[in-house]
Amino acid sequence: MAKRAQKQPEQQAPPKQRLRMRYAKRGTARFTSHRDFARAFERALNRAHVPMAYSSGFSPHPRISYANASATGAASEAEYLEVALAEVCDPDKVRIVLGEQMPPGMEILEVVESDRIPFPQLLTASAWLIEPAHEVAGLAEAVRAVMAADTVDVERMTKSGMRTFDVRAALIGLDVSDGNMRLMLRHVTPLVRPDDVLRALGQTCPGLDAARVTRLAQGRCDEDASGVSTPLADPFTGAAVRVW
Repeated sequence: MAKRAQKQPEQQAPPKQRLRMRYAKRGTARFTSHRDFARAFERALNRAHVPMAYSSGFSPHPRISYANASATGAASEAEYLEVALAEVCDPDKVRIVLGEQMPPGMEILEVVESDRIPFPQLLTASAWLIEPAHEVAGLAEAVRAVMAADTVDVERMTKSGMRTFDVRAALIGLDVSDGNMRLMLRHVTPLVRPDDVLRALGQTCPGLDAARVTRLAQGRCDEDASGVSTPLADPFTGAAVRVW
C-alpha cells in the first residue's frame, strides 16, 4: 500500500507588529527561573487577549524572544523581550492590560515598537548593585585587588561541565559605596555573571554568599569603556544614561 501523504501544517501569516518590552523582577519574583517567567508571561498574554503571532509548523508557539535573562535569584529592573503580534496595537495599552495580568513582582515597565536592531547589539553591558547581607571586613581591599589584576579566573558548573571564566576581562568597573558594591559588567562570551564576581572576591574575602544582587540597567557602551560611571545607551531611545 502506498503511504498516505502527511498533511502539511497550516502556515501562519507574518506578524503585523513587533513590540519590545522592559520588565522587572522584584521581591520574591527574583527567585523565579527564566522558564517560570516565560510561562507566567504567556499566561498573562492570553488573559489580556493580546493578539499574538504564532510560528508555523506542527506545534505553533507564540513568537517571543528574550534577551540575556538574569540568573535565578537576581532581582532586576532591566530585563528585555520582544513579542510579535498578529494585529497592530497601541504599545501603551498593551503595557497596561498586560501589566494587570502579571503575577506580583513581575512588572511590565516599558513597551515600544521594535526597531529590529538585534538585542546583542543594543545590550552589551549591565549595571548591578550588590548588597551584602552584613558588613564584610576587607571588602574594599578585595575589590581593589580584583580590579588591579590582569586576569581573575573562577570556575562554574555549566550544562557542558565545569568551565573557567576570566572575571577581570568582563569588568568595566567595580567599587564599594556605603557598604554595597557597584558593578558594571561587559557582556562577553562566555557570559560572566555577578555570582562569578562574588566567587572571585570570596577567594580572599569570605562572607559574600548571601549578598543580594539587582540588575539596574542594560545598554550599549564603548568597547574601551572603564569605570562604574560609564554611561549606557538606552536600548529604546539611544540616550546615554549614567546609573551612578
